[in-house]
Amino acid sequence: MNRLLSLDVFRGMTVAFMILVNAPGASGVAYGPLRHVDWHGWTPTDLVFPFFLWIVGVAMTLSFDARLAKGADRTTLWKHALRRGAIIFLIGFLLNLVPKFDFENVRILGVLQRIGLCYMIGSTLYLFLSLRGQIISILVLLIGYWALMTHYPVPGYGPGLIDEKVGNFAQWIDFQILEGHMWSSSKVWDPEGIPSTFPAVCNVLLGAIAGWFLRRKQMNVLVAMGVTLVILGQLWNLFFPINKALWTSSFVLFTCGMATLMFYLVWWIVDVQGFQTWSRPFQFMGMNALAAFVGSGILSRILSMTGAHKWLWENVYSTIVSPAFGSLLFSLSHVLIFLLLSWWLWRKKILIRV
Repeated sequence: MNRLLSLDVFRGMTVAFMILVNAPGASGVAYGPLRHVDWHGWTPTDLVFPFFLWIVGVAMTLSFDARLAKGADRTTLWKHALRRGAIIFLIGFLLNLVPKFDFENVRILGVLQRIGLCYMIGSTLYLFLSLRGQIISILVLLIGYWALMTHYPVPGYGPGLIDEKVGNFAQWIDFQILEGHMWSSSKVWDPEGIPSTFPAVCNVLLGAIAGWFLRRKQMNVLVAMGVTLVILGQLWNLFFPINKALWTSSFVLFTCGMATLMFYLVWWIVDVQGFQTWSRPFQFMGMNALAAFVGSGILSRILSMTGAHKWLWENVYSTIVSPAFGSLLFSLSHVLIFLLLSWWLWRKKILIRV
């Protein structure tokens, strides 16, 4: 299968939204849909990261299957995937070091680190297991995580404490292993921690299965898969709540279902109906997604280190409109910079990959 335009567009839309929600003028005044939900439940912002992992799975399928069809060796592909995942992890870790380079207290995990880990684990399972084996792996990971989160007796707290940020199984494990190296905003739990990374692997695997149907042009099955996952996620939510910070099993099913349906809509508009002019900026960003996301993180740190962020917010964006709308305009300015950079890279035929 040739490069799929709609997948580049969907990836670009996802990265653009990731940048939008990660670079507010002031997070405390941002509109509700542009903030993460406090604990249980979801907002559009909570869909962005799991969407990206789903896209990783789809792209992985299309790439691996095409190369295997040309005679590539599975072990060679696997080694390449491990190297690529490790580089993505390392980039995320290095970003966490900026600007203080405080190795004693640096956060070890993060968004890019989770992408790298999920890609390495997901590609291993995809390359060496059958479709049935991948489905069994998803069931084991999701049911196993649910069982640990709801039944393991956490010392000092007991089993099943998922309504609090402290005392649940995932937080307890992270604190035992990562104490002093967790998310700076909490210091006692990490939204990209170790136990919650395992159900996140299922976002990649479910994306890979969606890619399997996509490669065979079984789009009706793809839609049925999306609807089924959304329903199953909502049903599981009744007793294991949708929660991004814990990356609950219901969250995995729901977000993968939503990603499948959203991608189908983009595919129908872009590839079937041929309405493509509006999608070009997102196509360019989707082709250099990693560069855009990493560049955005670097720019945010530079603006913060130099005081430029504070100055721009206090003297420009917060003064011309309401605080919430000013925060949105600040984020949109950030997105525009990387849409233009992505366009420039496309014009120069530069694809930045790892």
